[in-house]
Amino acid sequence: MDMKQEPQVKEVTPYNSEQAKFEFLVERISTRVRGKIFESFKRLVPPTRELKVLDVGVTCDRRADSNFFELHYPYKDRITAVGLENAAFLEEIYPGLTYVKADALDLPFEDDSFDVVVSWAVIEHVGSRERQRRFINELSRVGKKIFVTTPNRWYPVEFHTVLPFMHWLPPNQFRSILKALKKDYFADEANLNLLDEKEFFALAPQGMKVQEAHARLLGPVSNLVLYGEWQGQD
Repeated sequence: MDMKQEPQVKEVTPYNSEQAKFEFLVERISTRVRGKIFESFKRLVPPTRELKVLDVGVTCDRRADSNFFELHYPYKDRITAVGLENAAFLEEIYPGLTYVKADALDLPFEDDSFDVVVSWAVIEHVGSRERQRRFINELSRVGKKIFVTTPNRWYPVEFHTVLPFMHWLPPNQFRSILKALKKDYFADEANLNLLDEKEFFALAPQGMKVQEAHARLLGPVSNLVLYGEWQGQD
């Protein structure tokens, strides 16, 4: 006798759930901070149509704080966007923009191909300190100027896990806590390796003139910004 199987109903978390509200709040805060950082960028590197810009680390996410630079930079057709994820949709959203899928540690561009290279909160995801140094070196190779951001390790809240203070512990202890909390992805150094200002600026290549343009959130510095240019550049 044939039995007609009842369709399974997938439980959908309502948009107004507490988790959704929390994620929305985090997104709003991130968008606000990135807005402050973008204002610093415009002050240091006033946008003009002549500038060739490379953005390293675009994503396929559609959150309001994702690909923030592409949304707000006025000359979309002067942007080349690089990422490991499939973000080719950016070419449709922003006509004239060029998307290239590539490894940030081995960019397919000649030396000094771009007037400025930007990278928003990517360096903490590339792995060890040595890989982070290679990342900065590669941005500095293809760009005459670099503008790189990362969350400040000494801010009271760790933005990826939204945990307070625990990231102030030695990294091995912090990662042990993340594993215990089932946050295995961020417990791996390859996926999250936080920096403080001293560690961040120590990654800059020798001979590059650097300055900070940090952003604050409710008082303390929440995001570090390393702006660098080679000596002799205008």
